[in-house]
Amino acid sequence: MSERVGIAILGAGIFAKEAHLPAIQAAGDKVVLRAVYSRSEGSAGTFAAFAQSTLNIDVPFYHDGGDPTKSLDSLLAREDIAAVIVVLPINTQPEIIVKALKAGKHVLSEKPVARDVASALKLIKTYEEEYKPKGLIWRVAENFEVEPGYLFAKKVIADGEIGKLQYFNLSLVAFVDESSKWYQTPWRTKPEYQGGFLLDGGVHFTALLRTILPSPITEVSAFASLNKAILAPHDTINAILRCADGTHGIWELSFGSPSSTRGALNATSITGTEGWIQIGNTQKDGKTHIKVDVHKGDETKTTVLPSCGVEKELEHFLELLGGRDEGFGEPRSVLKDVAFIEAALNSEGNLIKL
Repeated sequence: MSERVGIAILGAGIFAKEAHLPAIQAAGDKVVLRAVYSRSEGSAGTFAAFAQSTLNIDVPFYHDGGDPTKSLDSLLAREDIAAVIVVLPINTQPEIIVKALKAGKHVLSEKPVARDVASALKLIKTYEEEYKPKGLIWRVAENFEVEPGYLFAKKVIADGEIGKLQYFNLSLVAFVDESSKWYQTPWRTKPEYQGGFLLDGGVHFTALLRTILPSPITEVSAFASLNKAILAPHDTINAILRCADGTHGIWELSFGSPSSTRGALNATSITGTEGWIQIGNTQKDGKTHIKVDVHKGDETKTTVLPSCGVEKELEHFLELLGGRDEGFGEPRSVLKDVAFIEAALNSEGNLIKL
């Protein structure tokens, strides 16, 4: 794009600071941060100060502290802000997304698309009927969908390098206790939405399979359980899946590991008639990378790519504003991730069609 896009971040939590702000910095002259907003004046001011020191620019902040000139409405009325990144609690986001669209702003909102399928469908319907016809763009920030490592694995499979797919396995086991920075976020400590961490974090791993598998998941049978009381209502799902083309697999997700020695395990394997792929995280130069091993016979080819999905999702969003649409973050696509989690939470071992 020839001109820098004026953007605002709505939300001042951990992910806004540690992921979205660096993504804006990495975008360089394609974008400029015009403002930040948080419901709390204190958190808004703290985040603005951090953003100013990071980007070396003045960043005004807005909040719900009572001053109408510093309200969210005032931020959304600014003509120099074309788009907003919404990084707010899951239950809060739909209202803010609609508010921003109503003000004429393009929106990139954090995953999940909504707290449940019904809420997501209502939000999508509102967007498609009222705001999309006006040329306004809304996409959901699902960074696993654009991770270079996962897209590389997708291409290996699509190119037939491991033959016809037969089965797959995804396993994530994580250790979360009261000292976790994520657990200490109040709306995560006492979640008012289904699944707790399983929804908030689990949609990443349904998106991973949705991204790399050539055929959509159509059926799931699962059991959900709570193994650590602090992670209510559920912290573990064990599921078996089947895709439209008959490929099947196992999906294991737990945040309820009893010990840090059991987590974090993050491994995905895809097996075909002529080989198999193993995908996992690794550290390189102090940063997370995605490692993809392609096994064929006695030969293994390893590719290691940086984990930079948040940077990529912003990059694709800006390209979309400029007219180039690669389909990433489309609301009806990411809705499938919520539908999967919802089905798995309610399956009780019964087969559910997605």
